[in-house]
Amino acid sequence: MSETLKVYLIAGEPSGDLLGSRLMRALKKQTQGRVQFFGVGGETMIAEGLESLFDIRDLAVMGFFEVVPSIPKILKHLDEIVADIQLKDPDIVMTIDSYSFSARVHKKLKSAGYEKPHVHCVAPQVWAWKKGRAKKIGQFVDHLFCLLPNEAKYFEPYGMETTFIGHPVVEGGADRGKGDAFRQRYGISRDATVLCLLPGSRKNEIKYLLPVFRESVEQLRKYVPNLFVVIPTVKTVSDRLLEQLKNWSVPHLIITGEKERYDAFGAADLALAASGTVSVELAMAGVPHLIAYKVSPLTGAIARRLLKIRFVNLLNILADEEIIPELLQENCTVDKVVETLRQLLAHPEQATRDSLRKLGLGNPSSPSDKLAEELQKIAKRRKK
Repeated sequence: MSETLKVYLIAGEPSGDLLGSRLMRALKKQTQGRVQFFGVGGETMIAEGLESLFDIRDLAVMGFFEVVPSIPKILKHLDEIVADIQLKDPDIVMTIDSYSFSARVHKKLKSAGYEKPHVHCVAPQVWAWKKGRAKKIGQFVDHLFCLLPNEAKYFEPYGMETTFIGHPVVEGGADRGKGDAFRQRYGISRDATVLCLLPGSRKNEIKYLLPVFRESVEQLRKYVPNLFVVIPTVKTVSDRLLEQLKNWSVPHLIITGEKERYDAFGAADLALAASGTVSVELAMAGVPHLIAYKVSPLTGAIARRLLKIRFVNLLNILADEEIIPELLQENCTVDKVVETLRQLLAHPEQATRDSLRKLGLGNPSSPSDKLAEELQKIAKRRKK
């Protein structure tokens, strides 16, 4: 496109923010800089030049009941986004992940008569729960970008246009972290056993997981006296982590930024993480890890009734077996976490990048480049 492409991006949480930043980078390269961005994003999208309409920490809430106190603020931001889109009049509106909020944005825009292309990236996990979403999403979204090869079949029967782009995590560099340089940079002994601790990027994840993670590490240190803990995090929760760990007796380091995180993975001997995309990154980096997760008892009970899958970790779901250990809800206890971490240290063999290829997470070309190309095609078709 010879003229400047105007793109409105909305990412509601850190994983979407990271995907959005890589898309921005790819679009700037493919258009030779003839692209203008508006919308909502976090630290990595802001670093790429986005002026975010508001702080995405207001949207990074998860859980059936945990979200209730945030509803007034979320609805206010929904109105702000719709008004801003109508004012900026972009060529294309793209939401990233956070489907519950994203669907409301598209629905409200459609109701307001906004006819520019509506697209969404990261298909809602209808294969796990709420299969009715597969039919409803086509009412508000013109095109859906899927990260997994088996997702399109759930949406295409309803006339939904879909494109498989591959999982962007495979292009992030999680397998290229410089572990030795990281240890030198922070004065971490070569003999130290480095544990990466990743208690999540949402406030309620920190609330439920950090106490268990913290005590588990304290207990693990009795068996591993040379333990050093590195906590890669994001700005949405970094202040809370600093406050809750400021007097922690265990040697630790809190870091932010994608490069620092991947270098930490390169230095790590094992990891304890909340469920999420980070498991794929850790597998790419070859770090033995345990996935643990818990929410409020009521939310957990409802989720158990709705979920149609055996596992929560993406790698386990795709493999249909537990290749990465999971400890969920009532099983997410200090004793079980410590025992599993000790087993990982004794037997560190686990999923690697080769496993990811076999599970279909790779793509011959860069997922971000593919996404950028398709967005331009959609915008160009609509203009014609």
